[in-house]
Amino acid sequence: MIVKHTLPNGVRIVAEKIPHVRSIAFGIWVGTGSERETPQNNGISHFIEHMLFKGTKKRSARQLAEAFDEIGGQVNAFTSKEITCYYAKVLDQHFPTALDVLADMFFESVFADEEIEKEKKVIIEEIRMVEDTPDDLVHDLLSEASLGHHALGYPVLGSVETVESFTRQDLVRYREQYYTPQQVVVALAGNLPDDYLEQLEEVFSGYQGQTLARTDHLPVFTPGTKVKEKPTEQTHLCIGLPGLAVKDSRIYTLVLLNNVLGGNMSSRLFQEIREERGLAYSVYSYHSAHRDMGIFAIYAGTKHGQEEEVVDCVQHILMQVKDKGISHAELVKAKEQLKSNLMLGLESTNNRMSRLGRNELLLGRHLSLDEIVESVENITLDDVNDLAREMIASPMSLALISPDAKVPAAFRRN
Repeated sequence: MIVKHTLPNGVRIVAEKIPHVRSIAFGIWVGTGSERETPQNNGISHFIEHMLFKGTKKRSARQLAEAFDEIGGQVNAFTSKEITCYYAKVLDQHFPTALDVLADMFFESVFADEEIEKEKKVIIEEIRMVEDTPDDLVHDLLSEASLGHHALGYPVLGSVETVESFTRQDLVRYREQYYTPQQVVVALAGNLPDDYLEQLEEVFSGYQGQTLARTDHLPVFTPGTKVKEKPTEQTHLCIGLPGLAVKDSRIYTLVLLNNVLGGNMSSRLFQEIREERGLAYSVYSYHSAHRDMGIFAIYAGTKHGQEEEVVDCVQHILMQVKDKGISHAELVKAKEQLKSNLMLGLESTNNRMSRLGRNELLLGRHLSLDEIVESVENITLDDVNDLAREMIASPMSLALISPDAKVPAAFRRN
């Protein structure tokens, strides 16, 4: 059973008690990421995430790490386009200690100048690592190609130039603006103590701050082409189509369509491009659902000179689905895969905690597994095929990384 409690200051607590496990996963979720940034401070959300591990008023960076190691716990964080999350997983008996340390990081980090300068070097190396990993980088390029100048298309890490420019004042100001109670969700799953709510209220009830009203314009899928010349062993390409926002009632319809197109080893893209033609080792599709829109993407890595054939093959498969639809057998298989993934995911307290945090921040509601399964079962073949026709009829974006930066004919603009 999922329990939700909102503190007077606006902090939301969402919890699921699972008595048969011996662990607790919990996270502090903040509704900010690269989508809230500007060209001048791109990467600052991610930088702040790093800095919360670099020392507080009473613990050094080393002492923070040791505090979790001493209780055998795990602690980490991530930043995405719309969310920053600090999370831990510990044995249930160590929950009070872990909460104390994570709260110390969240509220009392000092942002020391010397640590900021050191972390700049670390994050710049992280940016360079992505630059050296074209099968990761091409997805960032697709966001840029598909979203024009909207902040949702900015890379989460920022650039070397923006990271080098950050000052302590920049970090503190951004944190004050966007790390506010109304933007924070505390999510927990596991063998929670009876007084977990009292413990959380004691930590978070004094949290103050006022969220700024949003003034940015909504993101819109704007088909474009983004090409990067790089001495790679393969040509890496991503094709993008307009997807669905996370709140769209057809979101699971699109998940089913993705399974059929490129979500697994029996999908049409994998079977045709890899198994039948041998054009790629890695080929797949995925959907990124955001608060206000989504992007459906197809990735392939192929030998230089084969990109035209790969693009033609992808477009042929898409047109087949648009014109003829998917089969009843494909729909049944996709439903079983989706239900299986949902149920297997619930075996992990980390996954349950993550679902709670994301759903509260982006949806503001929590469906039970039975409700989700029922909605999936009610999806018809016409539902999937209607969505496929609508989506595939739209103009497409392209991101490409290769030594010659040659754009396939289908995406050349006259």
